[in-house]
Amino acid sequence: MSRILIVEDEVHLADGLRFNLEAEGHTVDVEGDGQLALDRLQANRAAYDVVVLDVMLPGRTGFEVVKQLRTAGHYVPVLMLTARSRPADVLQGFEAGADDYLPKPFELQILLARLRGLLRRRQWLQQDHEHEQLVFAGRTLDLEALELRVGDKAYQLTQMECDLLQYLVRNAGRAVSRKSILEEVWDLREDTDTRAIDNFIVRLRRYLEADPTKPKHLLTVRGVGYKFVE
Repeated sequence: MSRILIVEDEVHLADGLRFNLEAEGHTVDVEGDGQLALDRLQANRAAYDVVVLDVMLPGRTGFEVVKQLRTAGHYVPVLMLTARSRPADVLQGFEAGADDYLPKPFELQILLARLRGLLRRRQWLQQDHEHEQLVFAGRTLDLEALELRVGDKAYQLTQMECDLLQYLVRNAGRAVSRKSILEEVWDLREDTDTRAIDNFIVRLRRYLEADPTKPKHLLTVRGVGYKFVE
């Protein structure tokens, strides 16, 4: 089965998760400190198939841990645990590079289902068969590998970057609102701060555009949101 690292400083929660995940047949390690978790993950990139990462941790926050991993080119799937009352945590986690999030308190079966989804995607990447792809404007978006290929360059995307770009491409030529991005792509409330969307667009333009300051594909529609033009 899979190898899972739980990074959680609430001992009762970490022990409960370990018990249930081991009952499912997984191998589970627990770390209660963000810096120690980062050291463990960087020491052996192949050690774990997925990480369950709390936001509030001693040593380093969950945001800092996942950002450091992604900066170092380490793309182990990360499920981030956030406070229910702080949607800003969700957006910050996505910006840092988390693949999925779950607000506390959560139902165990929901967490298990989210982990199964992340593990299925990882297993898919390890198999040798054709991935689902979107081809547009001379670019190729590999939906399973989370990779955008532009000419001879390949950019590794986070799950949220991939989901946002896929949504825009599939709605090519149509202006999509920030509200629809929040609700339909990220499953967030419409009253959530939309500035994170703008930050995602800036990053995607760096990958897509010949001149990100003069975009030809990812256009801003003033007062509405964004539009993809092929």
